[in-house]
Amino acid sequence: MSPTGQISGVIEFSAVDGPGNRFVVFTQGCNFNCLACHNPYTINLCNDCGVCVDACGSSALDVVGGRVVWNPDRCTGEEACIRICPYDSTPKARTMQVAEVLEQLHPNVPFISGVTVSGGEATQQAGFVAALFAAIKADPSLSRLTCFVDSNGAASPAVWDELDPVLDAAMIDLKCFDDAIHRELVGSGNAEVLESIRLLAGRGKLHEVRLLLAAGANDSDELLARTGAWLAEINPRMRLKLIGFRAHGVRPSPVPLVEPTPEQRAHYAEVLRSQGDFDILVI
Repeated sequence: MSPTGQISGVIEFSAVDGPGNRFVVFTQGCNFNCLACHNPYTINLCNDCGVCVDACGSSALDVVGGRVVWNPDRCTGEEACIRICPYDSTPKARTMQVAEVLEQLHPNVPFISGVTVSGGEATQQAGFVAALFAAIKADPSLSRLTCFVDSNGAASPAVWDELDPVLDAAMIDLKCFDDAIHRELVGSGNAEVLESIRLLAGRGKLHEVRLLLAAGANDSDELLARTGAWLAEINPRMRLKLIGFRAHGVRPSPVPLVEPTPEQRAHYAEVLRSQGDFDILVI
């Protein structure tokens, strides 16, 4: 039987989740707890506490057999359930078979160039992702689509080995090159992230490294120079995406993060370019 996935949602057309226009699957569940998370409702699986049921103004939620059940036909998308959830989750995530994802994918094939699995954290459900990508590769009507994952990189080599036969490339977030600061920002260290970057680059499957930078937190010249020097050792022409932290939509944090100005973001690129001939996109 094909593995199932816990899926938070699907976007049929996206121009920001990899090259070209892409169909994006968002998995539910993440092994990081980032201060800057814009999708905190994808961090945990629903524990069926039921707090969200009474908060739903459209009566789209109910408790059946001790489980919170979502009725999409009644849902008006107000997302009161997500705002009130004390557990960084959503009652709207659902268990999906590979065939169900493919059913949603097929009508969009003429308009897309690939499929990206994001999250949450895609590698937390590597078996499902591998099965989905294998099904895409095996279907003549889908096989031209590239298969990418958008990942925080906190995955073992065994996970990448499982995905490797059907993975075209990965986009990896490097929250911070400094391990201590990384722990402050996401709650755990970066050793696996760095190893994933090195491993994927060595296999020719690293599409880009993404650096999320917050003013005063992880953006010092010294730190950026060290980051650039390390990345240049792996590939001095690596594609980098510099993402300035944006407070809009981020959950309240005990450690307030500050948005960098456009001038600061441009400066980050200059510092990194001093270490290598990187292909840098600043957003």
